[in-house]
Amino acid sequence: MHKLVVLYSEPADPDHFRDYYVTNHLPMVMNWPGPLAWRYSFDVAATEGEAPYFAVFEADFADAAAMDAARASPQGQRLAADVANYATGGAVIIHYPVQDGTG
Repeated sequence: MHKLVVLYSEPADPDHFRDYYVTNHLPMVMNWPGPLAWRYSFDVAATEGEAPYFAVFEADFADAAAMDAARASPQGQRLAADVANYATGGAVIIHYPVQDGTG
């Protein structure tokens, strides 16, 4: 599995971010081909001090090639272009292969 994570910094207008994200951006995510699962949260907390991020999004893909294909798709391109409409604080995008833990 391969994971894509988007970490959103504090926006200029948090209420606009939340409303736009839920009303406009997430419906686009629902039509995005490729993710096996996805999730998000506006309740980002740090174990100590203030959290450096306002919101988080994560998506699971079968592998890196599936993620690359999803990001390159027309829907993926529209999603990437839409970020500027709500994420005025910027966003950090990371991705990585997921290693299963065994104990």
